[in-house]
Amino acid sequence: MEYFNAFWVGGAFCLLAQILIDKTKLTPARILTGYVCLGVLLSAIGVFAPLKEYAGAGASVPLVGFGHLLAEGVKAAVEKDGLLGVITGGLAAASAGITASLLFAFLWSLIFKSKQK
Repeated sequence: MEYFNAFWVGGAFCLLAQILIDKTKLTPARILTGYVCLGVLLSAIGVFAPLKEYAGAGASVPLVGFGHLLAEGVKAAVEKDGLLGVITGGLAAASAGITASLLFAFLWSLIFKSKQK
């Protein structure tokens, strides 16, 4: 049942994004940014933790999960470092994922000799 819940929740996020792309004049970049902000908002009001418990990777892998990660990092850093944590917390929490994505993108570009279009 865990796989099914992850599939339908993650699919619902993707379906909503596709509807927004098709039916509005929002650009994909604005929709992606909105999803990150939605993750922060859901985390702030306490809805994301139960959603993550229910859907697992279906909630934590999409960009909504990235927003939650940033919010939790800021919250922990503010408790530890005070107001400075507002600036450093999100970056510290997401640094491993960001570094990995940059490293893998660089290696991929070396292997496949990417070209501009």
